[in-house]
Amino acid sequence: MAHPPEMPVRIRRFYKNVEVARAGGGFTIQLDGRVARTPAGRPLAMPTQALADLIRAEWADQGNEIALAAMPATRLAQTALDGVADRHAETVREFARFAETDLLCYFAEAPTSLVRREDAVWTPLLAWAREDLGLAFVRTSGIAHSLQPPEVLTSVTALAAAAGPFDLAGLAFGGALFGSAIVVLALRAGRIDAQGALSAARLDEMFQEEHWGVDDEAAQHAARMARETAMLEHWFRALA
Repeated sequence: MAHPPEMPVRIRRFYKNVEVARAGGGFTIQLDGRVARTPAGRPLAMPTQALADLIRAEWADQGNEIALAAMPATRLAQTALDGVADRHAETVREFARFAETDLLCYFAEAPTSLVRREDAVWTPLLAWAREDLGLAFVRTSGIAHSLQPPEVLTSVTALAAAAGPFDLAGLAFGGALFGSAIVVLALRAGRIDAQGALSAARLDEMFQEEHWGVDDEAAQHAARMARETAMLEHWFRALA
């Protein structure tokens, strides 16, 4: 629901100038003086100037062809407007599901070097979630599913339900990107930055890469994840 929609890989650039214009209580993206629209025909309107500037930069940076796949903030804004705004409760439930199976709750049993690394990176984030958000996640070892306490899921649901469409779109997108509600909540709160989010979410992958190397597909996945994480950090800061 909060995943950016699939789009053609490239389309020919049809505009010269990109500007941000105040409209009502928000800010629209204008292409050669015309308001840009979402796939569903809604005005591409942002709630803050900073977020509109982030979107404007993506459109302005395009060359003779528009590479929509390289415009993650624009795609996420379209999702917020065309999807989340009309399906708020459904998106809240989608985000809460990431808390049910949060990556940071499943610690390895071996090798010792990996267990120590997970403890160093993940345990402080679990402590932060408990102390700052009141989310007492239960951690376990191994891959067997462990149910989280009902009060944790209730609180996560309430946090998401209080978010507006753009904020909630970022949460759901980050939950899917990281496999963790804790990581995206920490990024949103400024507890960690983009690099910290990547280090937490890709910890096991990076451990394996150090021992077995990286193939082309894995490298491309890591690069895409890094770009989208950097965008998401800017997204939350622009909404603040």
